[in-house]
Amino acid sequence: MAKTSEKTITVEQIGSPIRRPGDQRATLIGLGLNKMHRRRTLPDTPAVRGMIRKVSHLVRVVEEN
Repeated sequence: MAKTSEKTITVEQIGSPIRRPGDQRATLIGLGLNKMHRRRTLPDTPAVRGMIRKVSHLVRVVEEN
């Protein structure tokens, strides 16, 4: 059952994937980020948190609700 008021997290890409390992590029694409300064609002789940941690040097958390 899905909750109606799920927590979300907004991330912004601040680093380029150029000259980065392929898994980091794939993680950015998995987060829905592929160009600089793009923002995505994602569900705040452990999987998403792990993806953000993996590319923490390329993204920034804008806001947490």
